[in-house]
Amino acid sequence: MEHEINLPEVVAEVTAAFARYECALVNNDLVILDELFWNSPHTLRYGATENLIGYDTIQAFRNSRSPKNLARDLRQTVITTYGRDYATANTEFTKAGEARVGRQSHTWLRLPQGWRIVAAHVSWMDN
Repeated sequence: MEHEINLPEVVAEVTAAFARYECALVNNDLVILDELFWNSPHTLRYGATENLIGYDTIQAFRNSRSPKNLARDLRQTVITTYGRDYATANTEFTKAGEARVGRQSHTWLRLPQGWRIVAAHVSWMDN
């Protein structure tokens, strides 16, 4: 089975979902952040300092973390879609006062509710 890679309309949808996530992240909009993660015990988020497995665990983490210092600048963002229902979004980011470069990856899946993150990873590169 051959998948159609980067269908323009699907890339546009995932790019919009990714931008919505980024806006919610830097503004600590917990309602949108919760919405964009798949509400499932199978969802995971490996963070820079935490391993979160299951939607409820991810939601609890977001509710307990500080809303300060969330601003960042993205670079090298690559969104790739595979068919109409699956995508990855990878980006690098920098933060004021932080010498290291961060990395973030998302796996997105189209569900009946719309595009949702089913797996995420955040890490820092040591310079």
